Amino acid sequence: MLLPTLPEIAVLLALSGCAQPSPDKLPTQPTYEFASTPSWQDEFTTPGEPDPAKWSYNLGDHGWGNNELENYTDKIGNARVEDGNLVITAIKEPSGKQQYSSARLVSKGKGDFLYGKFEIRAKLPKGRGTWPAIWMLASGNDYGNKGWPDNGEIDIMEHVGFDQDRVHGNIHTKAFNHAIKTNKGSNVVVQGLSEDFHVYTCEWTPDAVTILVDGNAYFTFKKEAAYQWPEWPFDKPFHLILNIAVGGNWGGQKGVDDSIFPQKMEVDYVRVYPLVTK
Repeated sequence: MLLPTLPEIAVLLALSGCAQPSPDKLPTQPTYEFASTPSWQDEFTTPGEPDPAKWSYNLGDHGWGNNELENYTDKIGNARVEDGNLVITAIKEPSGKQQYSSARLVSKGKGDFLYGKFEIRAKLPKGRGTWPAIWMLASGNDYGNKGWPDNGEIDIMEHVGFDQDRVHGNIHTKAFNHAIKTNKGSNVVVQGLSEDFHVYTCEWTPDAVTILVDGNAYFTFKKEAAYQWPEWPFDKPFHLILNIAVGGNWGGQKGVDDSIFPQKMEVDYVRVYPLVTK
């Protein structure tokens, strides 16, 4: 048997194992877009109680882990639809064990979403001690200690009344959260938060969470290659939450001005656009 010479071996290697795939065979990263039509929405067109097919209530006066001062109720005085808006109202009145009442609406079990673009057009309350939020929590308990912050939180909009012209967007996870002073987020100055409606948006893909106001992105949290669930639990369904807290560890840092109540957050619409992968 004749053995190949060294030059022949070099030629064979070049023609086989060292060949490179053509550019059109290289793997490509997915391109994420969002549908132009919502898959879930509430335009708040029917006066009265919020649509029970879309919203439930979190109830209670126990401080909600933040030493908050309100009792969340399901009373129509605290949450109602009128004039084409959802109106959540915080009232200075004895309620449960607290001296304020308010409402916290949740879509859990009626609107649970894995990725998408979430748009909420809202006008915020005003005054020291108010703490409105438009945010999301995991609908299940899949990670860690089966609760917060292990399963994640996405804050589409938070506002504290003692810092009137600023809105905040944040994420919280086991690795990144305010309790251990590692949370990821940002804020932006916006004029007329309590006088005008503004659009608060979250764009959530398998690679990133981006927070916007009036179409302007001011915070993006990207998934890094090394992240596991403690850093990135954002691969399970989440639900929406709309509420006004009173006082609390953040909202009450400079006290509560009782003269401002009642205060309301008006929500014109909530629209969820599903993710489309190209």
